[in-house]
Amino acid sequence: MQLDGRLDFDAWLQGLKDGRAYVSEGKSHLMDFRVNGLLVGARGSEIKLDKAATVRVTANVAARLDEQPNEFIRGRRLDQGPYWDVERARIGNTREVPVEIVVNGHPVAKKNIIADGAVRELAFEIPIERSSWVALRIFPSAHTNPIFVIVGGRPIRASRKSVEWLLKGVDQCWSQKAPQIAEKERDAAAAAYEHARQVYRRLLAETEQY
Repeated sequence: MQLDGRLDFDAWLQGLKDGRAYVSEGKSHLMDFRVNGLLVGARGSEIKLDKAATVRVTANVAARLDEQPNEFIRGRRLDQGPYWDVERARIGNTREVPVEIVVNGHPVAKKNIIADGAVRELAFEIPIERSSWVALRIFPSAHTNPIFVIVGGRPIRASRKSVEWLLKGVDQCWSQKAPQIAEKERDAAAAAYEHARQVYRRLLAETEQY
C-alpha cells in the first residue's frame, strides 16, 4: 500500500479503495507502478488517449530467492500449496525471476531481475491499440492492481470468453439458488438475475476480442 502523509486506519482503507496496492506473498514487491507517470490508484487509475499509442510503464521491483533452488516448492503443481511463492518464478537454476507486463489478461513484455532483495527500476514501452487494463506481475508471486488506459473514449472490452463465463455463471447460480428462494421473493429474485443477464449480454455484444 502506498499512502500520502500519515498512516492511519482511515487512510489505509481509502488507499485500498483507490487501488493503491499490490498483492504479494511477501518475497517480491512491485512498488510505485505507473503508466505514463500516473501512479496506480491516483485519479481513478485511468489514463485517456485520443488514439492508439505507446505508453511508458515504470516500477520499482524487488524479489528475494535463496541462491539454491527449493526443489520441494519448485516441483509442486500450481494447485498444490504453497500456491504463491517466488520460488515458482525462478528461471531454471538461476536466481532470476521474470517481471511481466499484463495487458487485458495477457503477458506482453518481460524483463528478468536477479532476486537478491535489491530494488531495481524497470521501464517498458508498451503499444496500446484499444482501451485496455495494464498491470505488472511476477507470476505466481506478486501482482499489481490495474491502470486503465482508455483509447478514443471507448470502454474496455477485453475478452468475449470472460463475459461468456460470467453469463454462464449467472445461469448456474440461479439454477442452484432458485429452489431455495421463498415463493413470495422468487419473482423479484428472477428479475434481478435477468437484469444481470441483460448486462452481460450487452457487454458481450460490445466485445470484439475473444
